[in-house]
Amino acid sequence: MDCALKIVALLFLVYGWWGWQTTLGSTPVDMFEQWIAQHGRAYEDKAEKLYRLGVFTRNMEHVNAFLQAGGRSYTIGLNRFADLTKEEFLSTYATGRMRPSDASYPGLQPFRYVNMTAPSSIDWRNKGAVTPVKDQTTCGACWAFSAVASMESINKIAKGSLIPLSEQQLLACDDNDNGCSGGLHYHAFSYVVSNGGITTEANYPYHPNVSTCNSTKQSDHAVSITGYGIVPTNDEKLLMNAVANQPVSVSIDASELQFYAGGIFDGPCDTYLNHEAALVGYGTDENGTAYWIAKNSWGTSWGDHGYILLKKDVAQKEGLCGVAIRASYPII
Repeated sequence: MDCALKIVALLFLVYGWWGWQTTLGSTPVDMFEQWIAQHGRAYEDKAEKLYRLGVFTRNMEHVNAFLQAGGRSYTIGLNRFADLTKEEFLSTYATGRMRPSDASYPGLQPFRYVNMTAPSSIDWRNKGAVTPVKDQTTCGACWAFSAVASMESINKIAKGSLIPLSEQQLLACDDNDNGCSGGLHYHAFSYVVSNGGITTEANYPYHPNVSTCNSTKQSDHAVSITGYGIVPTNDEKLLMNAVANQPVSVSIDASELQFYAGGIFDGPCDTYLNHEAALVGYGTDENGTAYWIAKNSWGTSWGDHGYILLKKDVAQKEGLCGVAIRASYPII
């Protein structure tokens, strides 16, 4: 560990120690040790642990300041990402930055949800059409989890079976995308169309450190799709029409989502798309605030049991965090 990093960590301890001890009744060291025990974290050496303590303390101060300020429609809290800087978090968990290209990807069909009246709310979880929240771990495979979530759901809606499907197949076999370095949901749909289908999670389980494609498992199809559609850009109404009929894969800016813990997230965020999730519904709270229900892939300990509510029908045409910029759905 660089000496400068040690000094930074020590400064966090010296100048922040007394305030935390008097206001919260325990020191950052106590809280950090409890957090380590809870999350089973281990560090390379004492210098690394000291540095992580400094990061943890800074994140704790950020969370405390947010909570003390109040007046927000959502809350945040320390979670398993509490020993990561924002830059580290984004470089590991928000790597869906692959740029769309002008290349032709097989399977694209015209948008099908134009002339319809969508219900005021829908939650595909309540209809048994959403599998449990999964965890991409430290691999930037959000794109695969987003695509798989939408395919699992449309298979249930169209054919009646909710089958957990294989993110690993996409990660290892989809040459349209870049594995743990990022990808796009509609590229994944195109791959599944060309491949003739996708296998089950049980048959081809998630091992992100394995990048070699298993051609035998790749050919053992459990679910097939005939194509995919892209929601017209910058139109939350058409996005709502699509989600009313099936869960939809979306790209978002996740730069401020590290410590999200519940409620309707209303920003701040940008339209720099660096993460992918699946919209599994929408609704309106008791105050009349409309929201999207997004299934994430950071495990159930993050957010609202693995989900986030994003404010819907905002002034900017791109939608909050760019949710309406790049959305697609599989077709069976």
